[in-house]
Amino acid sequence: MKFYPEGWLIDTPENKFTLKNIKNIMCAISEKKIVEARAIVCDKNHNLIVDMGCIKGIIPREEGAIGIKEGTTKDISIISRVNKPVCFVINELTSDHKNNLFAKLSRKNAQELCKNEYICNLIPGDVIHAKVTHLENFGAFVDIGCGIISLLPIDSISISRISHPKDRFCQGMNIRVIIKDITEDRMTLSHKELLGSWEENASLFNIGETVAGIVRSIEKYGIFVELTPNLAGLAEIKEEIKVGQQASVYIKNIIPARMKIKLIIIDTFDRAYSLCAPNYFFKGNHMNNFVYSPSCAGKEICSSFR
Repeated sequence: MKFYPEGWLIDTPENKFTLKNIKNIMCAISEKKIVEARAIVCDKNHNLIVDMGCIKGIIPREEGAIGIKEGTTKDISIISRVNKPVCFVINELTSDHKNNLFAKLSRKNAQELCKNEYICNLIPGDVIHAKVTHLENFGAFVDIGCGIISLLPIDSISISRISHPKDRFCQGMNIRVIIKDITEDRMTLSHKELLGSWEENASLFNIGETVAGIVRSIEKYGIFVELTPNLAGLAEIKEEIKVGQQASVYIKNIIPARMKIKLIIIDTFDRAYSLCAPNYFFKGNHMNNFVYSPSCAGKEICSSFR
């Protein structure tokens, strides 16, 4: 069984087939299959009502997530699912007091399957799918499978520094993350290692070109302009420039031995562009080591996941 962030299954042919009729739903019960549908209501007792198409489903509050019953997970994790896809295991078909057939569901059971059969088997260096659920100053919270949430710290998002994760991600964005470390029940995630080394990013540019960038920081000695999430260049100080502005920059020089790109700012302007999903240089499923710095550089910048 494969496990994905919540919302990945809902529009798949297999998921639609499962919800097509009662016969298919009965098969899903016997197979303990993870299914997805849209939560339409959270009632006053925090039970989730789910639209399964051919039948109504109910996720009782205590089955809404791992930790709800014990009080280690807050009820907002249930309430916030309204009008969004939820994953669940179908436990049984039963009837209400009006003799209407409905399905009793458990999101908690789906999460336990995901945790025991997938997440517990992950090791440092594994690269997995994730979905951004919400953003805070200190990082991005991401769904790493069946609504199980983990934190991606802001300093692990990219080499180029950002003031807030919203500079890089938006809610609902599908991304990839790498497992940096696992201690007891805590999993540390990273992202920047998937965005390429200095040389890989610098190879996208040539001396003499004028290219697009984003002003990321203004220091006494110069202005850092991001060319890619893992590559920034330095331009001379220029007045009336603000952090976050779009920039047109001329590439004056590229110096691999010093990991430097010298820029001249041609123009800056205020405009917000829609965020795009990250472009990943690393396409594999596991990474042992990541070396950002060129071999000719005086210092080595690297990460190890062994």
